[in-house]
Amino acid sequence: MNICDFIKREFTGFGKYERIFFPLEILLIIFISFLTGDSKIALVSAICGISYTILAGKGKISCYFIGLTGTLCYAYIAYKNHLYGNLFLYILFYFPMQIVGIFKWKKHLKKDSQEIIKTKMTGTENIIFFTAVITGSVLLALILKQFGDATPFIDAVTTIFSIGGLILTIKRCIEQWYVWIIVNGLSVIMWIQAYINGSNCLATVIMWLTYFILAFYFLHNWKKEVSFDI
Repeated sequence: MNICDFIKREFTGFGKYERIFFPLEILLIIFISFLTGDSKIALVSAICGISYTILAGKGKISCYFIGLTGTLCYAYIAYKNHLYGNLFLYILFYFPMQIVGIFKWKKHLKKDSQEIIKTKMTGTENIIFFTAVITGSVLLALILKQFGDATPFIDAVTTIFSIGGLILTIKRCIEQWYVWIIVNGLSVIMWIQAYINGSNCLATVIMWLTYFILAFYFLHNWKKEVSFDI
């Protein structure tokens, strides 16, 4: 399969409203970014991040190729804003896991649509998972506080839950969307604080707000394919 066929295949399966809303959201971020003089790297990070979330929500393996660029951009922004938990998360975990995700998803694609086969965790797995991420968040918050992190609690929760969320994404579990709702909601608060404190990151704020909305949207969509007891 050549590159053109791959790109064409990756953009099939989108509904009428998705074809309208998704591009408009990206254009909105570009417009607001130029209007407010936002940094170019923040704009690239936002575009890559939203594109990644949309393609991942649609179960398209191309999300990981875009995710590699977005990961590096966001890591730089986190560094500039003294959010060290997010910095180490994206450099040491997110970047290599994007590569792992490509190979993992490639083994579980539907032959007709080339979208991933979606799964769910058992009750026991859910208990173990959420106990681990909550405990890890508390411990990391204490560490980040000692390093002078700008928002140690929120940074810790978004860092540890993001690690768990990406693992669930690679495992194709529907529970990932509950994790992303928590992460994205807290990240909106974290970046609004950074913006209020003078950081030129409005595109990043809008990016996380878009993630928050998309997490609810894709949770609803995935429930149509996966039998899941709330």
